[in-house]
Parts: sequence; C-alpha cells; structure tokens
Amino acid sequence: MTEARAGGVAVVMGAEELGVVMPGDLLERLGELTGRVVLVKPIQTGEDGEKIPVAGPEGLEDVEVLVTGWGCPPLTKAVLDRAPRLRVVVHAAGSVKWLVAAEEVWERGIAVSSAAEANAGPVADFTLAVIALAAKGALPMAAAYANGRWPAFTERRGADGRTVGVIGASRIGRRVTAGLRASAAGYRVLLFDPYVTDEDAERMGVERVACLADLCRASDIVTVHAPETPETHRLLDEEHLALIPDGGTVINTARGSIVDTGVLERECASGRLSAWLDVTDPEPLEKEQQLLSLPQVMVTPHIAGAQGSEGRRLGVWAVEEVGRWLRGERLVGEVRREELGRLA
Repeated sequence: MTEARAGGVAVVMGAEELGVVMPGDLLERLGELTGRVVLVKPIQTGEDGEKIPVAGPEGLEDVEVLVTGWGCPPLTKAVLDRAPRLRVVVHAAGSVKWLVAAEEVWERGIAVSSAAEANAGPVADFTLAVIALAAKGALPMAAAYANGRWPAFTERRGADGRTVGVIGASRIGRRVTAGLRASAAGYRVLLFDPYVTDEDAERMGVERVACLADLCRASDIVTVHAPETPETHRLLDEEHLALIPDGGTVINTARGSIVDTGVLERECASGRLSAWLDVTDPEPLEKEQQLLSLPQVMVTPHIAGAQGSEGRRLGVWAVEEVGRWLRGERLVGEVRREELGRLA
C-alpha cells in the first residue's frame, strides 16, 4: 500500500454528485491512500456573499489533496485560506477553468488535474451516435412519419459519403474524428481549428480547412467541439449558418454560446436546417422557446457528458490520479496555467 499522507484528502462536491461519482468503495480507497477523508458538508454563504465549503469540526487546515466535482465553489482566496496546506486539486469532472481561475491557486503552487479525458468518452460516443442519425436524416424522416407520410425510397438518406465538418480539435473533437474515420460510412472529415497545422491534420487523417466559412460551405453536418472563449462566442453566427447547405445539420455538444441560438432557431424554423443540441444559450431554455418544439430539432438537457452509471468513471479516475500524485508520478490530467484560455 502507498504510504499515506498525514494531511489526507477532502472531497468537495454536491451531495447528489457525491453518491454517483464517489460512492462508498471509492471513498474507502481514498482513505487507504491518504489516511483521512474529509467529506465537505453543504456549501454555506460567507459574510461577503461568497459561497464557501464547510468541512465540519475537523476542518481543512491539514488537507493536502482536494477532490472536487460539480457543486464545488470556485477556489477563491477565501476558500484556499481554509486549506493552507493544500498541494493538489483533482477535479472529478470535465471543465475545470471556472474552478481554478483565481490567481491564488497558481501563486500558491497548487497542482491541478482534471478528469476531462475520462469525461470525453461519453461526449464523443453521444456525438458519434447523433452524427449517424443526422446522416440518415432521422429528424425530418421522423417528422414526415408523424405527419402521416411514409417517406418514399428515393427520399431516404444514407450516411455513405457524407461530409462532416468538425469545429475544434479538442480531446472530444479528436475522439469524434477518430470515430468518423473508423466508420464504414466513409465520411469525408473536415477540421477547422486555428491551432492545428497541416501536419497535425494529416496525422489525424482529416482535411484541415483554413477558415470556418469553407467548412460550413462544404459540410452536410457541422459538429461543434471548440472551447468557450471570447473568440468563439457566437462563432457559428448568421453568416456561417447561412453557408451550410440546405438540409444540413448543426450538432452542438460543446458550449451553447458558440452558436447564435436565435439565428439557428430561424434557420430550423424555416425547414432549411436541422439541429441536435445538448447545450444551448441560454441554458436551460424557457419552455416556450421555439427550438424545443421544432420537428427537425432535438434538444437534450446537457446529458452528453458522464451521467448516471458513467459518473463512476470520473471517481475511479480521480482515485487513480490521487494515487499517482502520492507516488510522485506525473499527473495524467495535469492542467497548466497557460492552458486555461484554450480549455472548454
């Protein structure tokens, strides 16, 4: 057994998330690794209105390892002051940018690791399933069927030879491109990412396009996998959505703000485009929002990432990552300060 650290580990996440991500056997394993596990109680609001975690009478003063997840507040100075010996944060969820944005995290030399890679698998699987459905024209075909019309054989679409435009060579985007290349459908895969070179694209087996307009113009299906940054805000705007050919499909499993929701709604309401959206802007949508009732649009409530039974993957990953840190090994999910601007 690895020698335990005296400070132990604190687990900070919502009560519902805790039971899914870090069930009893994983907490027990954490205890074996670290000597002491502090389960943080529900979040309270401090005097200045800031949300801070409460660890109970034992406190966080000796904690060296923080395992976080959904429901954990941002690690501001007020939070970090409660854990002066903190040395590493292991985030058992995907996006970590919001959690460690405070300069104090990096100034104190705290190592940060994220389970984004473990979370990427379910998102990529979800996206690939949706691409297959979109390539077959599942939504317009289902709408026709519901209206009492059995589509003629000549109306039915096939996936073979479809062009899929991938926006963003993120860890999820790369998984999606790999899945598309492995498909028997023989998809043509285009990629737009300003940080990817021609050599990178060749290794990925995709065609790099220099501008987003070219990707939209050539793609039957456009799938979004870029991070949420000022540069990507409404990246798919009126100009670019108009370039997608009639009958095309927009898929977004990244962040809702990357697509102009109002423009996409109009394009879909006209019948020109279809859409599969797991994220929206705003999120959630008001129940009166037209997107929720359009027959060629499917909106799901941010379910593509690790959900239900998949949540345990994140907990297993976090326990393994804590073990690696205790053994002095490289953190496989390490996040560096300079990378934050490009993370989802």
